[in-house]
Amino acid sequence: MKKIIITLSVIGSIFSCESSKLASIPKNALKPTVTTQQTPNDTDDPAIWIDKKNPEKSMIIGTDKQEDTGGLYAYNLNGEIIHKITPLNRPNNVDVAYGFSFEGKEIDIAVTTERASNKIRIVSLPDFKLIDNGGIDVFENEAQRDPMGIALYKSKDNKIYAIVGRKEGPSGEYIHQYLLEEKNGQITTTLVRKFGNYSGKKEIEAIAVDEELGYIYYADETTGIRKYYAEPKKGNEEIAFFGQNDFKRDHEGIAIYKTSAKDGYILISDQQANYFNVYKRQGEPTNPNEHKLIAKIPVSTIECDGADAVNFNFGTKFPKGFFVAMSNGKTFQLYDWKIIQNEIDKQAK
Repeated sequence: MKKIIITLSVIGSIFSCESSKLASIPKNALKPTVTTQQTPNDTDDPAIWIDKKNPEKSMIIGTDKQEDTGGLYAYNLNGEIIHKITPLNRPNNVDVAYGFSFEGKEIDIAVTTERASNKIRIVSLPDFKLIDNGGIDVFENEAQRDPMGIALYKSKDNKIYAIVGRKEGPSGEYIHQYLLEEKNGQITTTLVRKFGNYSGKKEIEAIAVDEELGYIYYADETTGIRKYYAEPKKGNEEIAFFGQNDFKRDHEGIAIYKTSAKDGYILISDQQANYFNVYKRQGEPTNPNEHKLIAKIPVSTIECDGADAVNFNFGTKFPKGFFVAMSNGKTFQLYDWKIIQNEIDKQAK
């Protein structure tokens, strides 16, 4: 199909797309506080890395998904590209973990799926260097591979796991969970379980982990959000399935914003409507696994694939943290959390 270039003055950017029928931005859409520099190809998923000693030096890490010429990019809080790793072979999603044991010390890492090579790639932070000796295979010996979604989980005993999804897979074993370890300077993976129901209707890409509460959420696109325990020893039972009737079509990027140890919000991209649907992180008082829609946030992101959020004081620009979401247009948009919270509070009245 011939590419069509569309200019959207409402966000002041130009983007290339395969269709002219992208969802329009709501008239009451919230405006981003910061929009990042464009990447060369096609942004997909962001993750936030916090520099706890120097918060102003924290980074947004995002994928630019293109075969052969894709990359992983790091932005400062002004949206400027400060690091990049290119080329990567269609990096899809990315997540961050803190305190990974590597060569006798603890480091922070970002892990991205490299879809066209069927690998995950591991980057040390904040120096932004690959440390995986060319990548680590996932979904080995499987007929269906194509890794897409990824989320990292650090258990209470300090083990770090990669939870990886793919373009297609069998229901009940769609998601694979790998233990990440370093042995003699080499990072290795051990497959610890296969789990995850799948409707078969589209794909599973967006995955998020609530580390403190110990839950995994993933979007079964066009169907709903599924919830599992993050700890492998707790089993593979699906403990919630929600949002089935709250979306125009695709259930996409998932972000978790924590207001306390147990409370907060789950924000999920209603991709073809350009809204983020909001659910209580803690569930209902009588059932922590019952998640009801409490707000629909109109955003300026265009058909968002991936998102992240964090509650942390980054200074005057983001004193309560921020929400970041991919936007069609080769960018990511950062929203001061106060803007999001005001909209949630307004709808809750």
